[in-house]
Amino acid sequence: MTPRPPRPSLFARLPYWLLAILLLFVLGLWAITTDQTYANIFRTLSGGVLTTLWVTLLAFLAATLLGLLVALARTSNIRVLREIATFYVEIIRGIPILVFLFYIAFVAAPAMVGAYNWVLAPLIDLGWIAPATVRGFDFVWRAIFALTICYSAFIAEIFRAGIEAVGRGQIEAARSLGLSRWHCFRFIIFPQALRTILPPLGNDFVSMVKDSALVSALGVQDITQLGKLSASSSFLFFETYNVVAYLYLTMTISLSLLVRWLERIMDDRLRR
Repeated sequence: MTPRPPRPSLFARLPYWLLAILLLFVLGLWAITTDQTYANIFRTLSGGVLTTLWVTLLAFLAATLLGLLVALARTSNIRVLREIATFYVEIIRGIPILVFLFYIAFVAAPAMVGAYNWVLAPLIDLGWIAPATVRGFDFVWRAIFALTICYSAFIAEIFRAGIEAVGRGQIEAARSLGLSRWHCFRFIIFPQALRTILPPLGNDFVSMVKDSALVSALGVQDITQLGKLSASSSFLFFETYNVVAYLYLTMTISLSLLVRWLERIMDDRLRR
């Protein structure tokens, strides 16, 4: 009987790129804990972490739901729905996120406030509710709305690719067994499509964490905006943007590793 070769140690099995990232993380943590300048900057910027995560999570959840609806419309048998959904996806994907962010914040937001006041004009005239104002439309919600619209178009294409990857024969077999469209989607299409959808969906979530830095252009107090204010007041640009990059890298690398772990779990379950 051939002896089994010894199993390599955990350190040997770790990829070198991950070891390099861990080294950078340790060096950054050491600088923050031992250098008073870095520690002060970190305390200043840490307040923006919650804003960044809040904007990202809410916008991503809304974009995922909207993207799923758009993907279902794009794969629908009704031509009108397909044409409208395709028009939506192509238009949104063709506009840079920063431009769309400004458009939503300074064009669409006032229009929505005006439409709200117009629809509820009878109640406003009676004094039952107060009229909405553009200033009352918080820039955080404008940013969330803009990121939701932008990313929903990209996520719609991810869902569409996953749905169309499922063989038509399985769908026709499920329909012939008497399953409704909803049950066919719920029990046949979506479980299989999820394996195709999850990796790019996780990548989009990581990308949204980075793109959320664009909301600083609206004055939202996220990590980037706080870093910009801190650097302009202290002139410590090198130290400040080191901490900004460190915070974003910590979040994005952690999320990327989480997505990889979920992929591995799904692959293991499917092999069983």
